[in-house]
Amino acid sequence: MTTTFDRRAFVKTTVVAGAGLALAFHLPGCAPSMEEGPGADLNAFLHVKPDGSVVVTAKHMEMGQGTYTGLATILAEELDADWSKVTVVGAPADKSKYANNFMGMQLTGGSTAIANSWDQMRKAGATARAMLVAAAAAEWKVDAAGVTVSKGIVSHAGARRSGHIGKFATAAATQTPPADVTLKPRAAWTLIGQDRLPRVDAVGKSTGRAQFTQDVKLPGMLTAVVAHPPYWGAKVKSFTAAQAKAIPGVVDVVQVPNGVAVVANSFWAAQKGRDALTIQWDETDAEKRGSEQLWTEYRTLARRPGKDAGTRGHAERALSGAARVIQATYTVPYIAHMAMEPMNCVAQVNPGRCELWYGAQGHTFDQTAVGRALGLQPEQVTINTLYAGGGFGRRANPTSDYVVEAAMVAKATNGRPVKLVWTREDDTNAGYYRPMYLHAIRGGLDGNGHISGWHHKVVGQSIFSSMGMVPPGKTDPSSTEGIHDLPYEVPDLAVELYTTNSGVPVQWLRSVGHTHTAFVVESFIDELAAAAKRDPIAFRLEHLKPDSRYSAVLRLAAEKAGWDTAPPLGHARGVAVHESFNTVVAEVAEVSLRPDRTVQVHKVVCAVDCGTAVNPDIIRAQMEGGVIFGLSAALHGKITLTDGRPDQHSFDTYPVIRMNEAPAVEVYVLPSENPPTGVGEPGVPPVAPAVANAVFKLTGTRVRDLPFTTV
Repeated sequence: MTTTFDRRAFVKTTVVAGAGLALAFHLPGCAPSMEEGPGADLNAFLHVKPDGSVVVTAKHMEMGQGTYTGLATILAEELDADWSKVTVVGAPADKSKYANNFMGMQLTGGSTAIANSWDQMRKAGATARAMLVAAAAAEWKVDAAGVTVSKGIVSHAGARRSGHIGKFATAAATQTPPADVTLKPRAAWTLIGQDRLPRVDAVGKSTGRAQFTQDVKLPGMLTAVVAHPPYWGAKVKSFTAAQAKAIPGVVDVVQVPNGVAVVANSFWAAQKGRDALTIQWDETDAEKRGSEQLWTEYRTLARRPGKDAGTRGHAERALSGAARVIQATYTVPYIAHMAMEPMNCVAQVNPGRCELWYGAQGHTFDQTAVGRALGLQPEQVTINTLYAGGGFGRRANPTSDYVVEAAMVAKATNGRPVKLVWTREDDTNAGYYRPMYLHAIRGGLDGNGHISGWHHKVVGQSIFSSMGMVPPGKTDPSSTEGIHDLPYEVPDLAVELYTTNSGVPVQWLRSVGHTHTAFVVESFIDELAAAAKRDPIAFRLEHLKPDSRYSAVLRLAAEKAGWDTAPPLGHARGVAVHESFNTVVAEVAEVSLRPDRTVQVHKVVCAVDCGTAVNPDIIRAQMEGGVIFGLSAALHGKITLTDGRPDQHSFDTYPVIRMNEAPAVEVYVLPSENPPTGVGEPGVPPVAPAVANAVFKLTGTRVRDLPFTTV
C-alpha cells in the first residue's frame, strides 16, 4: 500500500535536545478544524533517541483502556521498532497539534482513540522508517532498496553492515521527508494482531512508578477539599470559617463558584476543616424533587406527544393492522460513574499562567473553562497529562467542574500549588449522572410472526441539550441512539423523544445512550420473539440481513455458548446483540437464581466485530471489563433521590460487582480486514438485556426495570 501526501503539511523533522529524530505529523483529515499556519510548531508524535529507544507521544489519554499500547503498536509496526524499547508519554493540551476527529477537539471519548489514529500512526512509523533507512544508506553508500529494518536494527546484507535505529536518528532528522511511503501488507505484520504483546504501562503500574494525580508532590503543595451544596442549584449565601481555620494544619478557606474550599497542609486537616465549616445555603433554585415524583412526571409525559426522533414508514398504520400488538414500559435510573480514582487535580497559578497535573480526558474543555475562570487564554493553561484510574466519561466534563475548582483555589494561594481531592462521597453526591429514562413501546407482529410496526417513545433528560449542543427544534441523538438507527428490518418505525428538565446534572457514561437503549430494544425484541413463539436468536436473524455484522457475531456467540444445547439444570441462557461506536457485539449470558431469588450470572460469552484487532488481548480485557461494568449497573446501579438529595454515597450504598458475583467471560474476536473500530465501550450495552432475557427464560417474568438484583 502506497500513500501520497503533501510532505510540508504532513511531517516536520527536528534534531531534538541530546540529538535524535523527532517527527511531527499533521495528516489531512486528522484535525479537521485546524489549519497549519506559517511557522506552526507541531510537537513530535515520535522521537527516536540515539540509544535506539523510541518515545511515542499519545494524543489520547490512558485510563486503563490500553490506548497507549494500541497507539504505540500501530506506529512501532511500521517503524519496525524493538517493542521492548518503546515507551509512551501523554500529550500536553494543545488542540492545534493534537486535535482528533471527535468534535475537532483534543478529547478522549467515544471509543475513538485507535480508530482516529490508525492512519496517522501508521504513516508516522512508515515515514520515520524510510528516513532512517535513507540515512543508513547514505552512511554506508549503498542502495536504500537493500536496507532492511527489523526489531530496531537497520541492516544491509550485502555490505554486512548493521546498527540500531538510534545510530541514524540524528542524520535522519536532516533528511527531507519522503512524499510517499509504502505501508506494510498485513502478512508482514509482527506487532499488530500479536496476541500477548506486553502493555507499555504494565511495569509502571505494577511497580508503582506510574504517575497518577495522587502521586504528585510539588514543593510547598497544599491540599484542598470543597464543601458542595446539599442540593443541586443551591448556592452559598454566607459561611463562617473561624472554626475551620482553628483546625491545626488548615491554611485558608476559599469560596469557589460551587461551594467553599478548605485549604490545608494535609488531606485530613482539610477534611476536618470542612467538617467544621458553618455554611448558609441559598436554596431558591434548588432541585428538591425526589425519584418517585420524577417517575410520576415521566409517566405523565409518556402519554404526551414527543418530538420526532426518527421515522420510517407508517408505524401507527402498521400497528393498527397488526395481527398482534405487544406493549411494554421500561425504566432505567440515574447511575453514577464510580471510577476507581475519584476526581482530583493539582493546580498552580502564577501571573499570566496556570499549570495543571491530572488525568486529563477533555483537554480542550478544560483549557477553555479554566482560562475563562482565571481570565486567561486557553494557551496560557498548561496541562500535564497523567494516568487516570478509570473515567467512564466522568473526566471528560464540559464544565470542567473539579478542574476549575482546583484552579480557583490555587488562584488564592499566592503561587503555591494545590492538590484538590474529591472523596468518593463528593463525586457520588456532587458529580454527574447518566440520566434516568422511561421507554414506552408498542410492537406489532403480522400473521407470519414478523415485526410489522414499532412505536417507541423515550422520556428523559438530554445530555447534549444540557450542554447547549442541540440546535433549537432538534432532538438529542444520544437519547435515542440504538433506536432511531434500529438494525432490524422493521418497515414501519416511529421514534419520539420527550426531553425533560431537571436540576440534576447529567453527563455521558460509558456507552452513552446505548447504556439504556440496548437494554430496552434487545429486551423488547425478546418479548416479540416470545409472542411469535420463535427462538430468540432465530427471530433476530430473520430480521437481520444474512451477511450483516450483526448476524455474524450472533452466530459466533451462539456457537461458542452452545446455544443449541441444554444448559445445566436450573440455568437458562439469554442473548443480546448491539452496535455502538461502529463495533457490533453479541453476548450470551447464562444465569440461575440463588435461594433468596437474587440473580447469579455464571458465564457470559461475547463475540465482537471491531475491525482490525490491533491488540487482541486488550480487546478481550475491554470486553471483559465492559461486561462487569454493565453487569454492575444492571444488578446494582442506581441513584435515587429523596427530596432532591441522593440516597447513595459510596460503595456501601452504591455497590459494584464483587468477585463472588463476577461471571466467567469468554471473548471471541471476528477476523476482519476493516480499519479498527471502538472497543472501550461496546462491551457494556448487551449484557443487561442478555441477563434479563435469561431471567425471563428461567422464571417467565419479564425484567423491565433496572437494576434487578432480585426477581
